[in-house]
Amino acid sequence: MGVYYPRGVCSKQIDVELKDGKIDSIKVLGGCGGNLSGICSLLKGADAKQAIALLKGTDCKGRGTSCPDQIAIALEKELEKA
Repeated sequence: MGVYYPRGVCSKQIDVELKDGKIDSIKVLGGCGGNLSGICSLLKGADAKQAIALLKGTDCKGRGTSCPDQIAIALEKELEKA
């Protein structure tokens, strides 16, 4: 399991586990709880590369990043380890 510490967003930690290129588990601590819980539920079982393509570049309030963008970065880092 990979543990990532997002930058520039309200969430504090992203825990992600991949199996065969698919998202086996993902949890985001901090941030907008309801939204992130829903996003994590939707991502479970999804292809990591497809999830990255959907989430990467999402902006929150002009920050240049967002929790979904940081999830994409965490997934990229986890794929690099595989």
